[in-house]
Amino acid sequence: MRHTEFWARLEHALGATYYRTWADQFVMADLGGRTAREALDAGVPPKQVWAAVWAALELPASER
Repeated sequence: MRHTEFWARLEHALGATYYRTWADQFVMADLGGRTAREALDAGVPPKQVWAAVWAALELPASER
């Protein structure tokens, strides 16, 4: 997964007005106590970050 796909999926899940704020503020234990943006900036692969986001948001299996 590329960064662009990650951001597109997050926007789809949360909406255009909220997804970036959520990525900057929501801390996830699965990412070592980091936000999605912090994890991506630290070099965590987007696919791994998406897996944490998917679990945190309790998205349906079809969006995995």
